[in-house]
Amino acid sequence: MPARLLTGIGELVTFDPAHDGELGLVRDAALLEVDGRVTWTGPAACAPIADADLVDDAAGAAVIPGFVDSHTHLVFGGDRASEFEARMAGRPYAAGGIRSTVAATREATDDQLRSRLARFVDELHAQGTTTFEIKSGYGLTVDDEARILRLAREVTAETTFLGAHVVPTEYAGDPDAYVDLVVGDMLDACAPLARWIDVFCETGAFSVEQARRVLTAGAARGLGLRLHAGQLGPGDGVALAVELGAASVDHGTYLSDADVSRLAASTTVATLLPGVEFSTRQPYPDARRLLDAGVRVALASDCNPGSSFTSSMPFCIAVAVRDMGMTPAEALRASTLGGAEALRRDDVGHLRVGARADYVVLRAPSHVHLAYRPGVPLVARTHVA
Repeated sequence: MPARLLTGIGELVTFDPAHDGELGLVRDAALLEVDGRVTWTGPAACAPIADADLVDDAAGAAVIPGFVDSHTHLVFGGDRASEFEARMAGRPYAAGGIRSTVAATREATDDQLRSRLARFVDELHAQGTTTFEIKSGYGLTVDDEARILRLAREVTAETTFLGAHVVPTEYAGDPDAYVDLVVGDMLDACAPLARWIDVFCETGAFSVEQARRVLTAGAARGLGLRLHAGQLGPGDGVALAVELGAASVDHGTYLSDADVSRLAASTTVATLLPGVEFSTRQPYPDARRLLDAGVRVALASDCNPGSSFTSSMPFCIAVAVRDMGMTPAEALRASTLGGAEALRRDDVGHLRVGARADYVVLRAPSHVHLAYRPGVPLVARTHVA
């Protein structure tokens, strides 16, 4: 690959402590990429132009690391627009709507699912996302869960086995028998296709005891741990996530003081999903409370057809700043470096020397415009190394 120098950057966000402030800002900056990796960042006046085969001019635009979306459900069939419409008319969200997507996904062909997934990946790139996770969970049979993960692996290395999403209709009378399937034949089929295992630990989905069975079985197969918890009400999911050393516990709308203290004393990332609260009219999680306590925080889209059908990380940033108590800098960090921490990745989410050269050129002079101009397509270019 040719060495590429991106110069003329009005504001470069690196998260490199060698540069200015919490964002590692460099103004009037340049970045050198060699073989897909960042090898130098600094003032454009000092750029190693002689080392570059190609020189690209950002014309004064801001450049940020590519977004890291650590929670999505992008492989599914069907549509739930009518559910959204009803919810906006006053019907509350419940986890049971997942089963309608399960039915549609089972009926869809591989080519149909693959084609839709490709469109979603295009959406992600167009909005600045360069690294993303995809969960299963809309098949809930051995073959369908494996199929979803196989398709997801065609577009990302960050795949998550979520067979414990909800109890499917055919096991409604015996949820423990379904958990037996998840930790048995389903895990056998899916573990080779996944990096992570996840459970929806919530009323209407899986109990803490059932979640423990699933997560410990996944850990025994070498999978990293993730957990949905605290979306619909308080519970013991966060305590379980911290106890088991999960990389991330996601949603966190309802957290006790003990939950916050546990998270602050752990390496588990609290991944907040503002698209969910926007789309369900639930209370937004209190990001300020978590940040002030020293909790590691990520933002992710939770793109799915039921509770958060958005793939836009800039939208999530704007909502987090407007309604969750985050500053623009905190929201940008949570959607880049925070997402990388939630995926236990040190090569993405920043532009320090050695990182993947995944970056976004904005149609704006500053990262603040991501929150300042909500809904405006500010991503001029997404560069994926």
